[in-house]
Amino acid sequence: MKQKQTPIRLFFSYAVIASLLFLALLALIVPLTSGGDRAIAAMILIGSYAVIIVLFYQIYLNYVKPVKGITAILNELIKGNYKVRAQESFHHDTGRLAYSVNRLARNLQDLNRQEKMHDRQLRTVIDNMESGIMLIDEQGYVHLVNRKFTEQFGKSVADYHDKLYYEVIDRRKIHQTVQEAFLYEQTVKESITLEHDSKKSYIEIVGAPFFNEKHDLRGVVLVFHDITDLKRVEQMRKDFVANVSHELKTPITSIKGFAETILDDDATDAAVQRKFLTIIYNESDRLQALIHDLLELSKLEKEEMKLKLSKVNIANLIEDSIDIVRGQAEKKAITLNFKFDEDLVLTGDAARLKQVILNLLYNAINYTPNDGAIYIEAKKINHAFEIAIKDNGIGIPRSMLSRIFERFYRVDKARSRNTGGTGLGLAIVKHIVEAHHGSIHVKSELNKGSRFSVRLPIN
Repeated sequence: MKQKQTPIRLFFSYAVIASLLFLALLALIVPLTSGGDRAIAAMILIGSYAVIIVLFYQIYLNYVKPVKGITAILNELIKGNYKVRAQESFHHDTGRLAYSVNRLARNLQDLNRQEKMHDRQLRTVIDNMESGIMLIDEQGYVHLVNRKFTEQFGKSVADYHDKLYYEVIDRRKIHQTVQEAFLYEQTVKESITLEHDSKKSYIEIVGAPFFNEKHDLRGVVLVFHDITDLKRVEQMRKDFVANVSHELKTPITSIKGFAETILDDDATDAAVQRKFLTIIYNESDRLQALIHDLLELSKLEKEEMKLKLSKVNIANLIEDSIDIVRGQAEKKAITLNFKFDEDLVLTGDAARLKQVILNLLYNAINYTPNDGAIYIEAKKINHAFEIAIKDNGIGIPRSMLSRIFERFYRVDKARSRNTGGTGLGLAIVKHIVEAHHGSIHVKSELNKGSRFSVRLPIN
């Protein structure tokens, strides 16, 4: 309001000064004239006064007032208010000035809008990255952390922003990474382990310095990659190599040992030789089964594996599988009970699905004691079929349920070998089920039994 009153006050100040000046001239000049000259002099002075007042008013309207208004607009632009606009007059000079100021305001508004949009886009990209980000300036203050970082280390963005990094992070390796990146002005890598809710996660830290146009060091960017999955895969690979070596070593050692005994001892009687040869045969059979399952698993894991799809009657598939395992179940006096709905027909690979059912049935028989019972059920649930195989066997400890589908993982290693298992059956089952876009679940209680359920989509 004060800025609007100032030009008016200025105009009235000039008007009062001009009025006083003309009154003084009128008082000085009129007395010096006489008769008709006095009237003419008075009229000339009054006319000149009127012309000057009009000129003052025009200068005020066309220059003083627009310039004051444009000054106010520029002050608003300096404050960051890019929505203000100057009133464009028809006067050539001030009109062009107002037009230029308005163009400047529109350009600044567009630039501000684009900057905000780019800032939102950049923030969205940074916040949705699967790696944690921390930006530290040359003085050690944290200027940016993203959503993933707060998930990894806890707290909120406000707890880190504008704080010294060593005050808000208590990890020595992170401090070391930052210091080395500043000191050597090169990318530095480190790794740490985090624990949340008794779960371990492995984090790789990459510290990279960043520079301005003059190549002056301006700070360090820390990127926190979650490599837990890579570590798990690496550990699985190591376990797989160790397990394969161990599984192959046992039968080969037995075969070699008994063969050497037969060759070195000519006095061995026929009964002992037959016993040794039987052991060699059984061990070679076990070795063959292991190699077969390894090749089968390798084939299933290949992305180019193709299923031979056809219409499959689940009831017929289960009945055929039960006929195959019935003999083994009868040796242990295990009762096989089955119940299934009619017209359970889906699209799938019949041979592979039969392999799934047989593997689960053999597992149930092997881990169920004599005089036990196995229940097989198949039914339709929404747009899928569920095949469930339940036993009252030894069960699986809760801590081991998450690992039973790993290759060579055994709940009871001694018993698995005695039953002739290779440790690859459930891994094969899982791959076949997932190839059919299905899922497999297990519920188990130690010494009470297990229930494996396979869900397969109808199509």
